Amino acid sequence: MQILSTPIELSKSLKKYSSKGNSIGLVPTMGALHQGHLELISKSKNENDVTVVSIFVNPTQFNNSEDFNNYPRPLEEDLSELNRLNVDYVFTPDDVALYPKKQTVFIDFGTPARVMEGEFRPGHFDGVGTVVSKLLHIVSPSRAYFGLKDLQQFLLIRRMCVELNFPVGIIGVKTVRERSGLAMSSRNQRLSERGKEVAANIYKGLKKIEEGIRSGNQLNYLLETSRIFYSKIDEIEVEYLEAIDPSNLHSVTSCQNLKELAVCFAGYVEGVRLIDNLYLQFK
Repeated sequence: MQILSTPIELSKSLKKYSSKGNSIGLVPTMGALHQGHLELISKSKNENDVTVVSIFVNPTQFNNSEDFNNYPRPLEEDLSELNRLNVDYVFTPDDVALYPKKQTVFIDFGTPARVMEGEFRPGHFDGVGTVVSKLLHIVSPSRAYFGLKDLQQFLLIRRMCVELNFPVGIIGVKTVRERSGLAMSSRNQRLSERGKEVAANIYKGLKKIEEGIRSGNQLNYLLETSRIFYSKIDEIEVEYLEAIDPSNLHSVTSCQNLKELAVCFAGYVEGVRLIDNLYLQFK
């Protein structure tokens, strides 16, 4: 496993593979690795000749300095785990390596980036799109892997790569969950055991919607039922619960004529912001 920290070093090292036609997989992370990340890495290793994992807590996607400062950064533990997994390259840039000057150019996703996460975290996706585009240019991967827990992020990055002609496949990987149903997240490290028990109710509320849809109930009724369910749990503060058409991120109140549906949640438990979603595809 090679650990590199500058874009030039990484690009030069990877050219020997791309020049021979070897496929390269990229797994962008912010570290604090968990089983969800390991699933992304496993898929990349199975589908590519070379796998690159980046670890970078990107400052431009945080609109809350406290959240940025509190984000876990167990780098040595992460590197040990990646070495165990026989990852080929780990990219560990610092802020100066990726932002040598004050960033003045950002990716603007337009209206779809101003709903849900974009509404409550202004500028978040500008930063996400910008850092991901940098990583794609540096690595020039055949495929890049993203967890579907961050569904809006995945949908926007996939759109960006299509519209800007990035020659890369954007691969979404199913959300990995604790036995309780809690979506695995680096932020879970900041929860107490009690907090994790409470947070497991987030997925329970989403599953109620799925079960209701399967039973033929109306979507708007099911959304309201889940909002009531969450309201009865004092330790969960809901920020949004939104049903969207993943093809355009438009809000919907009915499943009729949809090929797929996503119900997205964001909220707080013990002051930690958590997101999750229900992603359904219809025949």
